[in-house]
Amino acid sequence: MRLPNSGFGLRLPDWNLRIKECLSNSNWQQVISCYVSMRKSGILLTDVTLVPALVKASSKLSVKHGELMHACSVKHGYDSFISVGNSLIDFYMKWGQPSSAFSVFRSLRNRDCVSWNTIIHGYLDHGFLEDGLLFFEQGLSSGFRPNVSTLVLVTQAFRVLRDFEGGRKFHCYVLKSGFLDVVSLQNSVLGLYSDGDMEAAHQLFDEMCERDVISWSVMIGNYVENNEPLHALLMFKDMEVDPDGLTMATVLKVCGNLGDVDIGRSLHASLISRGHYREVFVSNSTIDMYSRCNDPSSALQVFYEMSVKNTVSWNSVMSGLINNGMHSEALTLANSMARAKIETDQVTLLNFLQLCKHFSDPLQCKLIHGRIMRSRYESNPLVLSSLIDAYAKSNLIERAWRLFTSVHEKDTVTWATMIGGFAYCGMTHEAISVFRTITKSSNQINQVVILNLVEACTVSSEPRILKWVHGTVIRNGFISDTSVGTAIVDMYSKCGAVEEARKAFDQISDKNIMSWSTMVSGYGMNGRARDALALISEMNLHGLKPNPVTALSVLAACSHGGMVSSGLSFFKEMVEDLGIEPGLEHYACVVDMLGRSGRLDDAMELIEIMPKDLTGGATMWGSILSSSIRYKKAEIGEGAASRILELDPFGSSGYLLASNLHASTGSWMNVAEVRRLAKERGVHVISGYSSVRLDDKVFKFVAGDKSMPQASESCSAVEMLHRCMQTDDTYEEGIDW
Repeated sequence: MRLPNSGFGLRLPDWNLRIKECLSNSNWQQVISCYVSMRKSGILLTDVTLVPALVKASSKLSVKHGELMHACSVKHGYDSFISVGNSLIDFYMKWGQPSSAFSVFRSLRNRDCVSWNTIIHGYLDHGFLEDGLLFFEQGLSSGFRPNVSTLVLVTQAFRVLRDFEGGRKFHCYVLKSGFLDVVSLQNSVLGLYSDGDMEAAHQLFDEMCERDVISWSVMIGNYVENNEPLHALLMFKDMEVDPDGLTMATVLKVCGNLGDVDIGRSLHASLISRGHYREVFVSNSTIDMYSRCNDPSSALQVFYEMSVKNTVSWNSVMSGLINNGMHSEALTLANSMARAKIETDQVTLLNFLQLCKHFSDPLQCKLIHGRIMRSRYESNPLVLSSLIDAYAKSNLIERAWRLFTSVHEKDTVTWATMIGGFAYCGMTHEAISVFRTITKSSNQINQVVILNLVEACTVSSEPRILKWVHGTVIRNGFISDTSVGTAIVDMYSKCGAVEEARKAFDQISDKNIMSWSTMVSGYGMNGRARDALALISEMNLHGLKPNPVTALSVLAACSHGGMVSSGLSFFKEMVEDLGIEPGLEHYACVVDMLGRSGRLDDAMELIEIMPKDLTGGATMWGSILSSSIRYKKAEIGEGAASRILELDPFGSSGYLLASNLHASTGSWMNVAEVRRLAKERGVHVISGYSSVRLDDKVFKFVAGDKSMPQASESCSAVEMLHRCMQTDDTYEEGIDW
């Protein structure tokens, strides 16, 4: 930039004044232009105090300008002054050239505190932590006194390096030097201790004379990180200063982890009163809290009330809806997101894949695959595994397999996902083949791989395969794992091998509530309701009380075993003695129990008196409809059929049951109407089948298929099983709810 006049004829004081004026106005280009014009006029700068300012001005423009000023300083001997050298060190550090900065530092004959602070601060700030700490030790030996900002960076370096022993020695230096009264430094030391020694952190916190919001936030945050949510809440309750948005977000996370929606709501009210609701990240944390507390409706309300939303906002509310089973609402939100052209990221695509899996939508799965490739996320292992899973759940197992085989470096998640995909599609032998490939080519077998393998073998129901997978679990050292042992119990139970299931159950050394629930369920699904009830008594002897899952297993056992009076008695005990609040699934099970025994009026009465926040689902009305067909209660059945088709318009079972109901009453016009409606909606009816084990063989009987060659030879077995299902259990008239 040219100056208004050339400047020739100006004296040195005039040049100095002009340079200072430009510096005061931060006109860096004019500063350099003035200096260049002064040199061209033959005047040499004698005021060395201006040289650091000229270095600063040069560094504001470019590295090239700064290097030229450095060369000029060396040429005229300015670099021998400490202030100039310090400016050059600072210049090189700010432009990310620590080696050049060190060269200047080393060339200084005399170094002051600014020299040491600048070089230490620069190295630490650029991530050269070990070198920065080494300079710090050398500086202390030379007698320099660090400033507070340098000490804070040194503390953070010890924290990042997790050098707690060095951190303790540094703490002693801070105490001796009298710096610990500085709150910012106290907070840094507090953060150092909270990462490795919470007891020392708590002691330091108690000794602090002045605590600001950062002090409290450090303690609360580290209680959260150390999985001590209750301590975090108590610390938040005792806060002596107003929390900021970051603290509120941390405590909201605590409420989400605890599932305590009541405290979460009070925090929500507090952040509104304090004005923090305007901060997007706080609102996002509130959405996440409500989602984790199984209150997606409140999460959705917070989302809609946000004046400013980002991608995280959309992702958080959509993840919450999906995780809470509100897939239709999540799909609506996904469509809104597409229409609004909101930027998508990895989490968004994972949410979309979850929806594809739920709705088994092959077309959308392919479209999302294209978006993943365009966004270059196909190399991300998590996205890749989710895509393989989505293809499998969308009945595109061939595409899942092609994608799987195209992956050169497969991790454990990828292997487990492919085995899980084959398990979902009922392809047991393919799943076993993948597992054998793992054992030959790598050592990536973990709990998830084993669990997916067990699930795949459960589909087979072949005794030989069941025994093989049980042996595989033992050989790979997973038999002591409670979740794997429970899966083995479930596998045997679902395949009708209830005695083997009980043996596997007895071999679990550390049984949890899920293990007991699974065995109870196993007895129930195999028609051994009395054994299921006996297991509850055995469970009580071990000091464990049934939880809602166990209670549901007992009710299901009584329902399938025809033990109505025992089931109703347990339902009453569950509420009054065990303190279990019955959910929709418990009511559905009791409705099914009453319907199976012909007590449809009682079942309808129970539906009427259910809590208002629980609405009968398609499964419950399916039980009513099925029982109506069996006991020829056409009027009740027609009402149930309309409710099913309303609640689950794309489920095949509702149409099949409705068609059977109308057929049983001779209403063929209605039968045709139901079938037409199913065809219009694209509903495909899948035939059901039953499995029977006879002489160590498994026979499958598909509904409506009379061409099975083994049907006649196993007829006696079917008749025998039918007789075993009969029960002389009686029930009382009337219900005392």
